[in-house]
Parts: sequence; C-alpha cells; structure tokens
Amino acid sequence: MKKTNTLRLTVTALLTAIAIVIPMVMPIKVLIEPASFTLASHVPIFLAMFFSPGIAVAVSLGSAVGFLLASFPIVVVLRALSHVIFAYVGAKYLINRREQVLRSPLKSTIFSLAIGCLHGAAEMLVVSMFFFGLIPGSSYSEGFFLAVFLLVGVGTIVHSMVDFLISQFVWTSLGSRVQSLAKRIETK
Repeated sequence: MKKTNTLRLTVTALLTAIAIVIPMVMPIKVLIEPASFTLASHVPIFLAMFFSPGIAVAVSLGSAVGFLLASFPIVVVLRALSHVIFAYVGAKYLINRREQVLRSPLKSTIFSLAIGCLHGAAEMLVVSMFFFGLIPGSSYSEGFFLAVFLLVGVGTIVHSMVDFLISQFVWTSLGSRVQSLAKRIETK
C-alpha cells in the first residue's frame, strides 16, 4: 500500500486555497467579456507547476472553482477550467528542468511565452465555442478578431507572462527553502 505524502497534500491544499480565494478578493480585476484579467490569478497555478504536474492540475481545478464561487460569467469559469491544459503541459516540461528554466532569463522568457501561447490558445478555443454558438449562454457583438483573438488570445498571453514573472520572483525569492521543499515532494 502506498503511503500518503502529507507534504504534497499540504502544498496542494494551500496553493488550491489561494487559487480559490484570489478571484474572490483580488481588488485588481478587469472584466471585458469575454475577457477577464484578475491580477495574480495564475500565480498559484505557476507555483504548483514548479512542484509537479499533479499539483498543477489540482490547483488549476481549484482556480476554476474560485472563479465560479466569485460569480464570474460561465465563459470566464470555463476559461479558468482550461488552465488545466497549460498547467499540466508546463509542469511536465519543467520536470528535471525547473531550476535551469527559472534561473535563466532567456529560458524563462521563452518558456513563459510558450506557455502563454498555449494558455491563450486554450482560452480562445473556449471563447470560440461561445462565439459560434456551440455552447449557449453568451453572445458577442464584437468581431471574432477583436473579441476572441485580441481580447482573449493576446490579452491572455500578456496576463500569463506577467503572472509567470510574479511566480518566478516568488519562487526565486524563497530560494533554497522552496527548492528543498520541492525535492522532498518529488522524492516521496
């Protein structure tokens, strides 16, 4: 029988709790449907990505719950749910590469841009389903290029990169403490 990793569970729970609370209490929010930008809303997800894919997925799901509980429109909640994709892919990539990526300005910028593009593409896909009427609930009078590509796609890439930078700063500021925590989580 496999022993439960209490440390992994605790880190997951703490980051998930933060991910749930941020959409509810963050004072800096911009909502221009179908786009929404809540400062630092991706930070717990990025921090979770630095630990493991499983933690990243759990925190992403928690983030979507936070947007639902904060009474955001359903399109925003489903966009938040799409974070599972970039979180999992990014966390898988970071396995055995985390410190090299986070310590190198060039590598971290490339990683942030790549994850931002994946993030933006997933959110554009969600909004496109609403835009074209595949999912009922919202209709947009703006053109596809403005509503989906610029507001959601490009806006998400920029927002994602800003939140990644915040996460990178937090991670590197914690230094050896968080690195030893990550190693303890990985080895169990």
